[in-house]
Amino acid sequence: MNAAQCRAARALLDWTQPRLAEAAGIGLSTVVDFEKGRRAVSAEAIGKMSTALREAGIEFTNGGDPGGVRLALIGQ
Repeated sequence: MNAAQCRAARALLDWTQPRLAEAAGIGLSTVVDFEKGRRAVSAEAIGKMSTALREAGIEFTNGGDPGGVRLALIGQ
């Protein structure tokens, strides 16, 4: 997941940065810094954000960078 995918996924879910931080169990500053490219964020933190977004119904597309996001189709 890259920063643009993270922002797009939050937008699809109508989640704020604090909501993502809470769902991922990480600090708000980590989400903010990742999305703004302020500093390198650990792979573990990115994984936690990605997992939280997937569990909320986000599907990452195109497999890499750049990639897309969409809401997963329930029951498919």
